[in-house]
Amino acid sequence: MKLEPSTFDNFYRVLTGVIVPRPIAFVSTMSSDGIVNLAPYSFFNAVAYDPPTIVFSSSRHTGIKRKDTLANIEETGEFVVNIVVDDIAEAMNITAAEYPEDVNEFDLAGLTPVSSDLVKCPRVQESPVNMECRLNQVIPLGSDKHQHGLVIGEVVMMHVRDDIIDGHRINHQLLKPTGRLAGSMYCRTADVYEMPRPVYTPET
Repeated sequence: MKLEPSTFDNFYRVLTGVIVPRPIAFVSTMSSDGIVNLAPYSFFNAVAYDPPTIVFSSSRHTGIKRKDTLANIEETGEFVVNIVVDDIAEAMNITAAEYPEDVNEFDLAGLTPVSSDLVKCPRVQESPVNMECRLNQVIPLGSDKHQHGLVIGEVVMMHVRDDIIDGHRINHQLLKPTGRLAGSMYCRTADVYEMPRPVYTPET
């Protein structure tokens, strides 16, 4: 079956159904007026390590309402990415609705805001990994009808819960990251296996 994105109805549903599982960036921001926002994004990944750089994509509007996360980042140049794990997956889902700008999603989801070290927006205490970020740039994407902003940020401070890190290695059995599938489907990532990368040795 061949699918042409411009003619296949709701192609995005197929796209998000095959690029799986996706990690979830639980992004906390603060407006220039001090209003805190918290929202999940699964168009998210790390793209460079020197300096450490992460990206996530956000629609610019939902209906007639602007996306607070993107607006706050463009206003302040700061955000925190909190990693979603199984223990807070349901709380994360509560924040996914489109609430008025003055609604505090931390309160709605029963999550605890804690002060960051280098940025003004708070971290999620219940998340075992928090990445304080400063904005590099926002790249406009999408059509006039479906505008997005690709947020590129530099990680300036990372907080990792002590029990999940040993030297440079993260214990994923203890981290328990949640993966996004399609629609309302998510997955746990406890079923893991190791596959060492081969090393090419040229013949002499």
